[in-house]
Amino acid sequence: MGDDELAEIRRRKMAEMQQQAAIQQQEMERQQQYEAQMQMALMQILEPEARERLNTIKLTRPDFARAVEQQLVMLAQNGRIKSKISDDQLKVILQQVTPAKREFNIRRKG
Repeated sequence: MGDDELAEIRRRKMAEMQQQAAIQQQEMERQQQYEAQMQMALMQILEPEARERLNTIKLTRPDFARAVEQQLVMLAQNGRIKSKISDDQLKVILQQVTPAKREFNIRRKG
């Protein structure tokens, strides 16, 4: 391997890394734009107290909160939400969406 071959390999590797960095940057920008659109839609759908509750849930259960947000936005886009959702209404929605908890009773014999 000569110096020319090493330089060519380095140049190709650098170009490949730059291309990957550009793709990652585009993906990050796309994700940020999606998040901004989601937040704007939620501001139109939810009253401030309900939005605050959803943000609190997002801190503890981010996947669950994201799923609820997406469902609310889809309902609004389909015209199924006529007015802003209050905190009490959001509580009801969250109870309906939350999977039922299973209780376990352990009994000792003896």
